[in-house]
Amino acid sequence: MKILVVGNDARTHVVAETLANSPQQPVLFTYMKANHPGLAKLSEDFELGDYNDLEKIKTFAESNAIDFAIIGPEGPLSEGVVDALDSIGIKSVGPVKALAKLETSKAFTRLLGKKYNIPGMPLFQVFESKGGLKEFAAKVDAFVVKPDGLTGGKGVMVQGDHFNTKEEGLKIAQELIEKDGIIVLEEKLIGEEFSLMSLCDGKNLFDFPPVQDHKRAFVGDKGPNTGGMGSYTTGKLLPFMTVQDLKDAHNITLKMAEAIEKETGIKYKGVMYGGFICTKDGVKLIEYNARFGDPEAMNILPVLKNDFVEVCKAVIDGTLDKITPSFREESTVCKYAVPEGYPSDPVSGRKISLKDVPSEAKVYLASVEEKQGEIYMSRSRAVAFVGIASDLEDAEVIAENAVSSVKGPVAHREDIGTMELIQKRIDHMKELRG
Repeated sequence: MKILVVGNDARTHVVAETLANSPQQPVLFTYMKANHPGLAKLSEDFELGDYNDLEKIKTFAESNAIDFAIIGPEGPLSEGVVDALDSIGIKSVGPVKALAKLETSKAFTRLLGKKYNIPGMPLFQVFESKGGLKEFAAKVDAFVVKPDGLTGGKGVMVQGDHFNTKEEGLKIAQELIEKDGIIVLEEKLIGEEFSLMSLCDGKNLFDFPPVQDHKRAFVGDKGPNTGGMGSYTTGKLLPFMTVQDLKDAHNITLKMAEAIEKETGIKYKGVMYGGFICTKDGVKLIEYNARFGDPEAMNILPVLKNDFVEVCKAVIDGTLDKITPSFREESTVCKYAVPEGYPSDPVSGRKISLKDVPSEAKVYLASVEEKQGEIYMSRSRAVAFVGIASDLEDAEVIAENAVSSVKGPVAHREDIGTMELIQKRIDHMKELRG
């Protein structure tokens, strides 16, 4: 079995590792934008190039007689890599460009939800001009301004966090309309967020355990949004969730997959990663991504008991209903080491050492480069460390000890996965639910 992996980040690193651990012992080939040391080690061969160089990707795949591909980040999906591979008879775990709009266009996803009466939708409106902005703002207590396209998890502006008054928010909305021509305004939802990632074969879902990500840069959920500073899962429900919350999130994703096929005539094959929020009025959908989450992939793939190659083939073949999802009953905590000053003014090109990292932690490389055996950071998240244990407290200690052992100008969030922060989430939901 020859598998093409596309991407060069920590999420793609864990995807490749999980494939490599399959009893089928597949041979991996990787196409990446920059030389990722972790992926290079797992690969029989790799090719460097841009994700929009579709001819280069096709040539690399054909020359290595690839059986199927799996796409790591959103960039290659938005460039149409899946379509390009499909044109030469190679199927992928990942949606075609038209369906990647689930992530690449917030307006597309919201309007689809409205048209097909999918539950969990907040009050929202898509704007292509400034007319009606004030009227929408007057309908809600507080609102959120969302650019339509990809922003690396950093583009959404929330009242009370990124701007204080409705007037400030409307000014941001007007500027974005001038720049991009389209935005989405939504009511601000109050509650606790969680990620539910599901593989979809067009009809059936393979759900992973829910995960909670931490977007804010600093301890106590302070500072600007990032791509994600870390995440945790208990392998079952998150401590603030109910069984019904999980059922509702699953149902929303199932209905969204049905709506996509009704709307486009194409079956969605790949990851449907729902960003959800538990509120006093039940589960609401914040957004969808068309690939595994980063960091959340590092929480869920290492505890997968199913043969991941078999699961990927079932996505492509439309036979996910024949596989029962199975996971080790363990908690996982992921913490990112990032360059000092991240995200607003990160140091770049600085050397770090991972020589003292304890062996019980799992290590996934993100935006780093290897030169003469030394690791150098870029301006983005550098290395993810995952602790896995039978309970959350032990998993957090493993992750914390690992991220703290990095030598070099790095920072991290010490509070991710700690009982103190999780108790705040539990108390918050108890208060909201009355």
